[in-house]
This record gives sequence, structure tokens and C-alpha cells, in this order.
Amino acid sequence: MSFGARVAGVDEAGRGPLAGPVAVAAVILDPTRPIAGLADSKRLSAAQREALYPQIVERALAWQVVCIDAGEIDRLNILNATLEGMSQVLEQLSPAPHEALIDGNRLPRRLPCAARAIVAGDASVPAISAASILAKVTRDRYMHALDESFPGYGFAQHVGYPTPAHLAALQRLGPCPEHRRSFAPVRAAMAGLLLR
Repeated sequence: MSFGARVAGVDEAGRGPLAGPVAVAAVILDPTRPIAGLADSKRLSAAQREALYPQIVERALAWQVVCIDAGEIDRLNILNATLEGMSQVLEQLSPAPHEALIDGNRLPRRLPCAARAIVAGDASVPAISAASILAKVTRDRYMHALDESFPGYGFAQHVGYPTPAHLAALQRLGPCPEHRRSFAPVRAAMAGLLLR
């Protein structure tokens, strides 16, 4: 890549949960406006992520977040839904990137630019770290709002992950429209309701 090339970092949040979207973010950092404290979003506290979010949005040359909803995840499967989100987020990024550095070991087939997959890139590439933070904060905010729309599941606490409390709520209440019906624990809860 030549000097001045726009390199986007890409990462996702929410592949493992039983409910809600998978969020995919892309960020092109501005080398003249560094951001201190960037790291893999999983290694940061919620307060640290929330503090970094506005700095990334303000200082990045470009950023974008795309959410793929539970219905699309069920239709495509979680891997393909994530790859689709990566394609969409890079297509929507403006100015367009010259290259994308994508966290993980898979690349989408449809990309608007050259790309490299980087395993554990969220811990080693600042632009991917920034993308991981935007994706995680966006998704967590969505799940907190969902907690008000669908009380009783505890979405504000577990943000959709299969915790014992979430699994118990699923057994008690059955799935809500935001649950991923292709995921085994959700299917099992639906089957259990039919047997009652």
C-alpha cells in the first residue's frame, strides 16, 4: 500500500448470542489524529468502550456500522450473515477504502477493495480495534433498547448471549421476534413450548 492509502479495519460483534443482530463496523483511522487506548473491545470495560466511541466517530477519516438482523441470520446462517455485513459496511464506507484489514480468517467473496484476513487483528491492528469498539457499542446499545421492548429476557444484562438467566427466560417465555430461530437453544425452547 502506498503512502496515503486509505486502509479500513473491519470487525463484528454478536456472532454468539441467541438474540439480536450481528453488528459489523469498518473504520479508516486518520494518522494525523491518533486515539489513545484502542484495544480489542472484549478487553475493555463498557465504560472504556463508551468513552472511546465518540473519539473514533469524531477523529476517523470514515466509519460505518451495519447490523444484520435475526431474520437474515436465520436465512443466511451466522457466518454468511457476518460476511454479508462485511461486504455491506465496506461498500457504504465513504471515502472508499483502498484496502480492508478484516479480523478473522475468512474474507467475503464480494468486496469493493483489496482485503486481507488477520487472525486476532482486533488486538494488533488499531483500525480493527476501533471497528470492534464501534460494533460492540452499537450492538450493546441496541440490546439495551430491546430490553425495554421485550422485558423479562434480561437483554440489558447479557445482551443476548446464552447465559443461564437467558436460557431460563427462553424456557419460561419462549422466543421473542428478535431471537435467532436457527440457533439450537432457541429451537429447543420452541420445541419445549409445543410439548406443553
